[in-house]
Amino acid sequence: MLILIKSNIIISCYMKKRYLNYLFIPILVFLVSCVREEASYVEDSSFADVCQSLPVPANKLLPLNDASTEWFQVYESHKGVYSIVEPYQFQMSISHLILGDERALLFDTGMGMVPIKPVIESLTDLPVTVLNSHTHFDHVGGNAEFDNILAVDSHYTKANMKGFSHEEVAGDVIDEAFCNGPPKNLDTESYYTRAWSAENFVVDGQIIDLGNRLIEVIHVPGHTPDALALIDRENALLFTGDTYYDDNLWLFSPETDLDDYAESIEKLAFLEQDIEYIFGAHTSARVEAGVLKKVEQSFFKLRSGDNNPVDQIDGRLIYQIDGINFVTSRAILNGVKIDTSKGASGL
Repeated sequence: MLILIKSNIIISCYMKKRYLNYLFIPILVFLVSCVREEASYVEDSSFADVCQSLPVPANKLLPLNDASTEWFQVYESHKGVYSIVEPYQFQMSISHLILGDERALLFDTGMGMVPIKPVIESLTDLPVTVLNSHTHFDHVGGNAEFDNILAVDSHYTKANMKGFSHEEVAGDVIDEAFCNGPPKNLDTESYYTRAWSAENFVVDGQIIDLGNRLIEVIHVPGHTPDALALIDRENALLFTGDTYYDDNLWLFSPETDLDDYAESIEKLAFLEQDIEYIFGAHTSARVEAGVLKKVEQSFFKLRSGDNNPVDQIDGRLIYQIDGINFVTSRAILNGVKIDTSKGASGL
């Protein structure tokens, strides 16, 4: 996630080399490194200020579970749902553990900077299946800790199974990426995400039976070709991954496809009418339903070309439309597409 600090003084960003490599300091003063996959547009603030105000407002409303550690904050975000947040690093990645009577489903495994499996084992004795919202590195970092993994059967996904090298993810472990420094056992000079493999593959509409709890898989390409959402219809819960989360929406990655995203956000907005809570993959563990239709409408306005970006930084266009923020590029808006068969571009 890219964090843009704008206060008429500072906009500084650091992103991984493969396609977001720049450092821009227009006047002076302070360096804030931008290392998150999606963009966070924080006015008159810095990540240090964000750190001082943790947990974020939505998470303050949720019960904090005793399984929380120095790195992970674990919230009881709904009956049978635990949201495992990594709040002390820019990504603020969130993995969601969904419990049935017979098994559990872990939707994402985080950054892989600290093992997540011990936390999961402290929350449940059920057998755990992993499924990722998509295969950007900050969502699959802990995959290698688990044996039973489901995935999308695509060249993009399979290419990302090799893991991400230190060169690709080094920007996420610079000093400015953390609230209180890196985790004590993390070697920031060699951090990478390990290779993993899938036991089986999922398709759109597939039902995962956890035992007295049915989870439906929804293919929502756009952010990435393999992006997924999950719906628990009986409990009126929607897990949206990076298609929607309570922060600025990142639509800049070379593998992003806005035509696909338009269809996906329309699909989720339609489903939202029967949903009570939405669980995204960054920042806020849970928000009340009602926002996806607004995102759909704002995104339509973005694509109409009638809105001007509030900032343009080295090709990155930052839009604020009716309270929804997007970060994209002219190439993405113009529909430039890349070969995604070789996997993600480093984010």
